[in-house]
Amino acid sequence: MLMAATRNHRWLVADDTSASNLKSSSIDPKLEQATIAFGQPNAEQLLSLRNLRWIHLTSAGYTAYDREDLRSHLRSLETRLTTSSAVYAEPCAQHVLGMMMAFARQLPYAHQTQMTERDWPAAKRREESFLLNGQTVLLCGYGEIAKRLVELLAPFRMKLIGARRNPTGKESIPIIPIQQIDTYLPMADHVINLLPANDSTVGFFDALRLGRLRSDAYFYNIGRGATVDQSALSGHLYAGRIAGAYLDVMTPEPLPPNDFLWNAPNCFLTPHTAGGFRGEMIRLVEHFLENLSRFAHEQPLRNQVI
Repeated sequence: MLMAATRNHRWLVADDTSASNLKSSSIDPKLEQATIAFGQPNAEQLLSLRNLRWIHLTSAGYTAYDREDLRSHLRSLETRLTTSSAVYAEPCAQHVLGMMMAFARQLPYAHQTQMTERDWPAAKRREESFLLNGQTVLLCGYGEIAKRLVELLAPFRMKLIGARRNPTGKESIPIIPIQQIDTYLPMADHVINLLPANDSTVGFFDALRLGRLRSDAYFYNIGRGATVDQSALSGHLYAGRIAGAYLDVMTPEPLPPNDFLWNAPNCFLTPHTAGGFRGEMIRLVEHFLENLSRFAHEQPLRNQVI
């Protein structure tokens, strides 16, 4: 599909290919000949290249490229960097909604009972189930995923608060500067971490910050594993200081079989699958082709970050 739609372009295929669209490539001499890169080019190699005019990543995140030396290099060449965040906003937002509803309706616990005791704790499950309506959600990070999640949560009439580095005032919900988040953490029933990993966010949710959550609050991580002190999170869960956690991203990945998170109470994990869906790769190609047309006609590119 990709080749058929771009017959007037010369394609160079990397020697080191991967079935994963998230895996970074190794250094490849072919990249030196390219003017457009599609995939996950080696970030270190990009610093030495001068022919590239546009880099399109097959991921929503761009952690490996979010560094000042690379930003400066690309800007000096007027090279643009785009992501595929538009592809992943919908599945990731639905994944978070699924996580929230699973806790509200006690689905993980019912499944645990099915797989173990096989008893019938109907009264307990009914008593511990709750409604999302009217609860407070704190969205930490306000990009494409958060914007779509706000739309999905609208029918529940929840109180939604977003936190981002630079509020614009044009957001559809109240937004606070991320520096003020400590004041709002105790107010939230659900704290959703959507932060990217960079120098300012690594370990952002440390023991002190997690300690500001109420004991009946739920924590979700769909951003990057490095932004959370996982040892501290596990400690809070074992001590009952947080009602539960649902994590789609961890550090490292894959999570080692002996990691404490596997057995932490009220902690549920998915293996970095929030963005996955049937037809994902086709949608990635379609998104790239749309931007390729924009690039050829000198129009603004979608999901441009540099």
